[in-house]
Amino acid sequence: MIRWLLFALLLVSLLATSIGVVMMRHESRQLFNALQRSEAERDQGQVEWSRLQLEQAWLAEAGRIEREAREQLGMDRPPRTGILVEAP
Repeated sequence: MIRWLLFALLLVSLLATSIGVVMMRHESRQLFNALQRSEAERDQGQVEWSRLQLEQAWLAEAGRIEREAREQLGMDRPPRTGILVEAP
């Protein structure tokens, strides 16, 4: 009788442990998938950040700004004789 009780207890323990292992592996896979998605989003964000930095550098380029001012706004540099600097 005690042997059967011990056997049943060990069998229940084995089943509980097995179910726990399966659940942990499933959770581990889900977390790994979430990590992979997060890393992909991070990489996409870094690509976008690099693209935006390049675009900002291009937009802030002095030669381009001067060319745009001439072509679109009709602006030009004032003649040298027209520059007056006053001391404070």
